[in-house]
Amino acid sequence: MSPLDPLLSSPYVQMMRVHFDGHGDELTAILPYADTLVGNPLIPALHGGAIGAFMEITASAALLAGTRLAALPKPIDVSVDYLRPARPQDVYARGIITRQGARVANVRVEAWQDRRAAPVAALHGHFLIKPEGES
Repeated sequence: MSPLDPLLSSPYVQMMRVHFDGHGDELTAILPYADTLVGNPLIPALHGGAIGAFMEITASAALLAGTRLAALPKPIDVSVDYLRPARPQDVYARGIITRQGARVANVRVEAWQDRRAAPVAALHGHFLIKPEGES
């Protein structure tokens, strides 16, 4: 059983078709393009809410993959910086745990499309965690 199974079985994650590609200790999240993700057809650009939700899923995955947790992480607060319009194509993201305590973890996520050096959005979040073995 993968530590990501509880997250991947979520109906919301399944509806968005988010999946993960792991190489070594790096976990890349992938949000496949779908017409339903377009928020502004005039530009066209993906909806900011879809990008934000995707990055929150990525942050949870980073915590699940990097820490033995008894339950899914719960967001305390999340801040998203939208840096440029996300074009109608796949989006990729990686999360980094910047600090982890006994109950709270801080995670930073960057999302990009063509070039990782040109992110479309960044997330900084605080998550409530419950490590395995704690009651």
